Amino acid sequence: MTSGNSLLVCDLTQSYSPHGGGGIGVYLAEKRRHVLENTEHRLLQIVPGPEDRIVEDGRLIWCEIGAEQVRGSPNYRFIMRKDKVHEVLARYRPDIIESMCPWVLPWVAIRHRRAFPETALVAGYHTDFPDAHVYRVASDLMGTTLGRFFRFLSCCYGEITYREFDKVYTVGESSLPVLKEMKVAAEVLPLGVDTGVFHPAKADRAAFRQEIGLDPTGPLLVYAGRIDNEKSADVLIDMAQRLPRDLGAAMVMIGDGKLVEELKERAAGLPVAFLGFIDDRERLARALASCDIYVSAMASETFGVSVIEAQACGLPIIGVAGGEMPVRVPAGTGLLAPVGDADAMAANVAALWRGDWQAAGRAARALVEHRYTWPATFAQLFGEIYPEALARAEARVRRGPIRMPHKLIFQGTA
Repeated sequence: MTSGNSLLVCDLTQSYSPHGGGGIGVYLAEKRRHVLENTEHRLLQIVPGPEDRIVEDGRLIWCEIGAEQVRGSPNYRFIMRKDKVHEVLARYRPDIIESMCPWVLPWVAIRHRRAFPETALVAGYHTDFPDAHVYRVASDLMGTTLGRFFRFLSCCYGEITYREFDKVYTVGESSLPVLKEMKVAAEVLPLGVDTGVFHPAKADRAAFRQEIGLDPTGPLLVYAGRIDNEKSADVLIDMAQRLPRDLGAAMVMIGDGKLVEELKERAAGLPVAFLGFIDDRERLARALASCDIYVSAMASETFGVSVIEAQACGLPIIGVAGGEMPVRVPAGTGLLAPVGDADAMAANVAALWRGDWQAAGRAARALVEHRYTWPATFAQLFGEIYPEALARAEARVRRGPIRMPHKLIFQGTA
């Protein structure tokens, strides 16, 4: 796909919040920057918002579809007005639609493609929904047996959905077995980090610690992300309660979510500060670089943008051995505990701090510099994934609709 071949690319997602953070939100922002600064393409981004709104600014078309708030997650909204999305798609007729969430909107894209078969469809697997959305919730409510059953149904849904797409990518290697269960062929598209913004030199340790009212004699831990059940934010408070008192540790929680007030109550008396959501990337980088160790307990992370942002700031990682975390945190860059084990996470914090934690942070920075850059992400997306999807769409148009015979003859017994 050359820069002279201008296309209209559409991003379509439910997973967006102006105040909730999240990897997809970062991806959308970095993609806007890449398209406008490095290509001649146009970009249409469709996301949920408080009301219908379309803003056209040169080659960027920003579209918000009015949607209700998600109960328990006030920063997020969920689009149910499918006809309004169809109206926008029919108005702009994008060449490529990239769908980044599993519910409702993929089928809006599929329906649009059936009306305009030349449209190429790309699915981005950013969330391990059979486990993170279905199994976890169903098993908590109804037990593990029914949890596994509903997970199986969600995989069947994924198979039916993703076979309609011309190309499927996943952001992490750990999702490939799940997609294989769905009989879906996918390639890995690693996301990136701006290593100029997220850099150890952004540290402002003394001033930052004075601002947050914490000045520990030991490590200052930090978490950045949604503070909800999916991210297992409650495990981090359990971990903080189990840290050895002579370690002198404190913790910063950056983000918003439905567990904030509950976790503030549970953290009463502990050296834990809740800073809310930080939307400015420079301020977030300063906060991360001013801490010592990044902590995360999420077991089904498909990529972990917040992890590599912390690594880019020179922080070692205390995480769990689940999802994509083992890939993000190889030996020498941090320590992983069993999923849900707050005692083991606390022990790992103490072990890392009493060892050469600074060397682990330098190794983490070097890892990110070598593997995770946005130019590499978008070179693969625009140079490989999109052209393959467009080629399949073109072949589909040449082939024409598949016509079923008037009579189907089955061999064997009648």
